Amino acid sequence: MNRLYYGDNLSWLQKHDEFPNESVDLIYLDPPFNSNTDYNLIFNEKSGEKSQAQWKAFDDTWKWEKESAHQALLELTTLAPSVSEFIRWLSRHGDTKSTSMAAYLSMMAIRLLELHRVLKSTGSIYLHCDATAGHYLKVIMDVIFGAKNFRNEIIWQKIRVTKAQTRGFGNVNDLILFYTKSDKFVFHPQFRELDPKYIESHYKKDQKTGKLYTDVSMLQRGSGAPRRFGDVLLTPPEGRHWIWSQERIDQAMKDGLIIFTSKGRPRKVQYIDDIEGDVVDNIWTDISPINSQSKERLPYPTQKPLALLERIINSSSNKDDIILDPFCGCGTAIVAANKLNRKWIGIDVTYLAINLVERRLIDNFDNEVQGTYRVHGDPLDFTSAQELFVRDSKDKHAFELWALKLVNARPRLKDGGVDGVIGFIDENDDPKRIIVQVKGGASLIPSIIRDLDGTVKNENAVMGLLITLHQPTKGMYKYANHAGDYKTAQREKPFPLLQIRTVSELLEGKLFDLPTSKKPEKILYTERERREFLF
Repeated sequence: MNRLYYGDNLSWLQKHDEFPNESVDLIYLDPPFNSNTDYNLIFNEKSGEKSQAQWKAFDDTWKWEKESAHQALLELTTLAPSVSEFIRWLSRHGDTKSTSMAAYLSMMAIRLLELHRVLKSTGSIYLHCDATAGHYLKVIMDVIFGAKNFRNEIIWQKIRVTKAQTRGFGNVNDLILFYTKSDKFVFHPQFRELDPKYIESHYKKDQKTGKLYTDVSMLQRGSGAPRRFGDVLLTPPEGRHWIWSQERIDQAMKDGLIIFTSKGRPRKVQYIDDIEGDVVDNIWTDISPINSQSKERLPYPTQKPLALLERIINSSSNKDDIILDPFCGCGTAIVAANKLNRKWIGIDVTYLAINLVERRLIDNFDNEVQGTYRVHGDPLDFTSAQELFVRDSKDKHAFELWALKLVNARPRLKDGGVDGVIGFIDENDDPKRIIVQVKGGASLIPSIIRDLDGTVKNENAVMGLLITLHQPTKGMYKYANHAGDYKTAQREKPFPLLQIRTVSELLEGKLFDLPTSKKPEKILYTERERREFLF
């Protein structure tokens, strides 16, 4: 079963029962780059402020002054002495930025060691980074995965338009370091469409067949033996060899697939219909970044395009292989893996991210995804729900987001007394809204339900739902019972206008009494309405 993990990826990865040795086929990770603090604060809260959960994770994990960084370096001293020595040297011989980089590399290295452990011998890892730390990370990857297993430094052009710089050139690319665990690994070459201008300049029309063709060299590096081309024996230039065997050359000569230059050099005829396209190399300029007009755009500044992850997954895995993203963020790797029929595992330190990944899965795959994955770290009873609420001071809104998920409500960006919204289409094909509020505190008074009643009216909603961690008062139930009903033609019995459920009741299967929708829920929201929601 596919899996999502809420919490620090190192803590989860070190649980060998959850992550056994050599159990993953492909790893993609897009960690914070340590280049700009604001850039690493990936989520906005409802207030518009940066996510305190992500800030807390960054501050606790990537700063040299924190005990966690020193603990990681201490573990590296035993597990990877050469890496530890390199990081200690950097911390001693650099400026303030270098010590911050040392902390960053300590925390990355200890995680990369675990990722190396869980990666299969035939597996690959793609580390997304930038020029700020890319060169340091490559040194560490060389040590952990082996310099001989370095395959590519991929250049992805993430910015299409840049302003002139007064003190240098514009930084328009990210780096993706591609390593394998051994010299036996899965790899499928990828192709992109040929540039029309290239076709016009390099291809000619075959007068007999009408097909477009070009001629390509039949030589490659490496010494080789002479070959006979018809009646002529040709020796390749020094340090080169003919790409085909004598038998294949003989057949190609009969088929008219070899032509000769004016100097008598043989060249292979390559018809455009016989090739898959232009072979993808390590410079990727054909995948556009997420922009304000992109249909897949989310309120997530570091979001990567789906096409980028699809290329990586198609290149280095097969159907049913297991894909791991230990910094899954908004879940692009997870969505791509699911789309391409791979199994997947995602980990993130913020519940906001876990909730977002689940929402993307539902929006992209409807009911097909239901029951195909499990979230580890989700509360399963009152005690664990209470623990999540207590942790809410660090991961702001984690409890609220989890509670909203119990009733499949969308979190809302602009609160105004509304934590979440459930939409449905009624029997007249009209979109309707149900307001959801979540209360985790123990102080529950009748005014809470009265306020919800007012919010339902102000929002022009048809119903209001209140989810509480603790037991509501009798006065709250009394007010809800006398608030009125919402009537539909669907059934004779009306729906209570205001309803209250505790977390324990929802976990035990005592759900809200709600109307069913005539159409899929995800079609309810216009672009304007979608901007009111977190995702």
